[in-house]
Amino acid sequence: MAKRDYYEILGVQKGADEKALKSAYYKQAKKLHPDNNPGDKAAEAKFKEVNEAYDVLKDPQKKAAYDRFGHQAFENGMGGGGRGPGGAGFGPEFNSSMSDIFEDLFGDFMGGGRGRQQRGARGGGAQRGSDLRFNLEINLTEAFTGKTAQVRVPSSVSCETCKGSGAKPGTAPKQCGTCNGAGVVRSQSGFFTVERACPTCQGRGQVISDPCSACAGQGRVTKERNLSVNIPQGVEDG
Repeated sequence: MAKRDYYEILGVQKGADEKALKSAYYKQAKKLHPDNNPGDKAAEAKFKEVNEAYDVLKDPQKKAAYDRFGHQAFENGMGGGGRGPGGAGFGPEFNSSMSDIFEDLFGDFMGGGRGRQQRGARGGGAQRGSDLRFNLEINLTEAFTGKTAQVRVPSSVSCETCKGSGAKPGTAPKQCGTCNGAGVVRSQSGFFTVERACPTCQGRGQVISDPCSACAGQGRVTKERNLSVNIPQGVEDG
């Protein structure tokens, strides 16, 4: 099933600015939040769509990639190895800073393989999750005195079925044959040896031939949990 356009999901024009995106997201999130639609699976699915759309469009780099390539920019997961038109790669290095990019390109030439070491760490380590944004309505008295509120937030947790491996129970990930488990492949460019994330395993060093059905091979699933939010005295809007 084809994914809906992120701008369409938020109800804004393509190229909408940050203020318009934020306003549209708050409006949709408030309307579709599970607390306002208990037991409504359709509303829950739309709520997740809205969060996914805003997560991309609020980030300048992700938004630029989406505006240029659409969903194809993230076809293997957000920044997880998809390739845009013309062979432009969006692997683990997509969100790298410029310093990371230069270290990847010139790691072997200046610094003895520093780029490779950092790439391996990015491929195998945990990554910081996206920021969460929620609307919480309080009355004037609560704004004046402060309060502690309970909110339900989506949380990425290790898949219990596969114990986080991403492989179907009874099987295990195998070493990638393309990079021999290194997570990177090398190519020669003039005087320099260039390293990039392995296109077969997306920098993980392993491949999963029989993925876990519970998490679709990701090793993690999204569950909701309750958080206590402290609202200080004299809080203002926003």
